[in-house]
Amino acid sequence: MECEYFGICGSCRLYEEGYQGQLATKSATIQDQFSPYFSGNIDIYESKEEHYRSRAEFKIYHDDEGSFYAMNRMDKQGIVKITGCAIVHESIAQVMQPLLAAIKEHELGHKLFGIDFLTSSSGEVLASLIYHKALDESWSECARAIEKELGIYIIGRSRKQKIVLSQDYVTETLRIAERNYHYVHIENSFTQPNALVNEKMVSWSLEKLEGIGGDLLELYCGAGNFTIPFATQFDRVLATEISKASIIAAKRNMAFNDVENIDFVRLSAEEFTQALDSTREFRRLEGLRVSDYRLKTLFVDPPRSGLGEEPCAFAARFDHVLYISCSPETLLRDLEILSQTHEVQAMALFDQFPYTHHLEMGVKLVRKV
Repeated sequence: MECEYFGICGSCRLYEEGYQGQLATKSATIQDQFSPYFSGNIDIYESKEEHYRSRAEFKIYHDDEGSFYAMNRMDKQGIVKITGCAIVHESIAQVMQPLLAAIKEHELGHKLFGIDFLTSSSGEVLASLIYHKALDESWSECARAIEKELGIYIIGRSRKQKIVLSQDYVTETLRIAERNYHYVHIENSFTQPNALVNEKMVSWSLEKLEGIGGDLLELYCGAGNFTIPFATQFDRVLATEISKASIIAAKRNMAFNDVENIDFVRLSAEEFTQALDSTREFRRLEGLRVSDYRLKTLFVDPPRSGLGEEPCAFAARFDHVLYISCSPETLLRDLEILSQTHEVQAMALFDQFPYTHHLEMGVKLVRKV
C-alpha cells in the first residue's frame, strides 16, 4: 500500500517492510510466544492490503486555508492534515472530500471537530458530524440536503444531543459457510472494523465448533456477530452481554436472519456465573431457566483486558472452549490458567489491523482426559 503519511500519521505504525513483511514478523512473534501451549501450525488469515477498514474516525482541523481531516502524529507532536486515507473502505475514501466540500458550501463547519464514518460492504455510508455546539433545525435542513447530494446518511452529534436524519445504521452482509448473514451495524457501537477478516474469523470459529452439539454459552456476545451463525451448530444458544444497546441490536439481528434458538440476556460474565450457580436471582432472567441448558461448550470474545482469573476458572467447567482474543498479551496470561485443565487443539491469527502491532487470535481448547 502506498501512503504519503507513512511514518508521520500515528494510525499505521508498521510500514517499512510492506504488508507481507509486517505480517511475517507478527506471525513469527506469535508462533514463538505461544509455543509453550501449541506446537502445531497457527492458521494465518490475511487482510486486504488497502481499503479494508469499514469504521474510521477523523479529527477536523480548521486554519486560514480551510478545514481538513486530521490524525494524531506518530511522534505525538500535534496533528497531521490529510487529504485521504488508504486504509478506509473505498466507499469512505470516495466520499471524504465531497463531504468536506459540501459542509463548506452549506456552512456547517463552525465548531465541527470530528467526523466518524461507518460503511458496509455494499457501499452504504453513514457519517457522524461531531460538534462543540448545539444543533438546530437549520443544521438539519442543510444536512438533509447533503444526504441527498451525496447519497449517504448523516447524524449530528454534540454534547447530550444526537440528531438522526434518516437512519443511524448500515446493513452488513457476511458470507459464512456458503450462507449470507445480515447484520444491522449501529452508529457509535462496536462492530468488527475489517469485514473480510471478520468473515474469515467467524468461518474459522464455526468450523471449530462443528459436530459438538448440545447447547452453547457465549459470553461478551455484542450484537451477535458470532452468535447467529453459531446457532446452526447447536440446539440452543445462551448469549450474554452487559451492554443494553448491544443486546437490543443482537435481538434485531437474530430476527433479521430468521433465527429462533438464541436467548440473549443482559448480564456480565460474573453475573451469569452467579445465576448459573443459583447464588443470585436476576429479574432479567425472568421466564428463562438457565439450569435447563445442556452447556458443555463455551465461546468467549472478551475485551482487550481478557478474561482474568475468575472467568478462566469458570471456563474450566466446559468440555470445549473457543476463545477469540484481541490481545495476545492477555491471551497468554489466560492460557497459563486454562492450560491447567484444557489443551489447545487449534490456533489462528487474524490480521484485522494491518500496519499496526494489533491482531486478533482464535484458540480452540478441549478438556484434558
